[in-house]
Amino acid sequence: MQFFDSHSHFNDEKFENDRNEIIKLIYKEKVTRTVCVGYNIKQSELAIKIANSVPYIFASVGISPNDIENFTEEDLKKVENLGVKNKVVAIGEIGLDYYWNKENKEKQKEAFIKQIEIANKIEKPIIIHTREAVMDTLEILKKYPVKKKGIFHCCPLNKELIKEGLKLGFYISFSGNITFKNAKSEEAVSLVPDDKILIETDSPYLSPEPVRGRRNDPRNVIYVAQRIADIKNKSLEEIAEITFKNANKIYNIN
Repeated sequence: MQFFDSHSHFNDEKFENDRNEIIKLIYKEKVTRTVCVGYNIKQSELAIKIANSVPYIFASVGISPNDIENFTEEDLKKVENLGVKNKVVAIGEIGLDYYWNKENKEKQKEAFIKQIEIANKIEKPIIIHTREAVMDTLEILKKYPVKKKGIFHCCPLNKELIKEGLKLGFYISFSGNITFKNAKSEEAVSLVPDDKILIETDSPYLSPEPVRGRRNDPRNVIYVAQRIADIKNKSLEEIAEITFKNANKIYNIN
């Protein structure tokens, strides 16, 4: 049994003091692949550096909606140049976040669209961050189709988003929030067919039960997988195999 954490942030400063140690530990505990996801230029460059130092880590590059305050055309050119580097498997995380940023919605949309265009140019899937912006996110994806599709990362438990995202051909990735005691995760998870479901930690954030409140890392993806197994009435081994295969497929990893 092996797990693919489809979205982690070893490039986050919270791993600064013990990054290499944790990276070694995750493999020993059967997390044999993960994608270190970029969210601005600096952290995208670091994601690539980390990925190229470890065989079982891959990278994505992009500017998130929470990191676009001073983004420029030059930054977009950097995203494109980084996107074709060795072991870069996606453009992301990109998208819209109206929870943290309500004042720059148009700028967020512009950055999202331009990075979709980059992904299409270099033929990479995208990793989507969407928070309290479901309708605008879907509208953009319908107007600007993504050639290689992509992933709704840490997907909100929103039935409409999941249904429409699946219609557009996207994968749905669930994280630790589906394990929370007050989460109504059963219906959302049940909507996603086996061939479109992924697991992730979004570490160091969103630690699942029973380690909620501590720093998250990819080893905890097992709790997400177990929750999905319980909902879908499958074994942990089956969910591990299904999600491992799906992540390799969307990220085009042999």
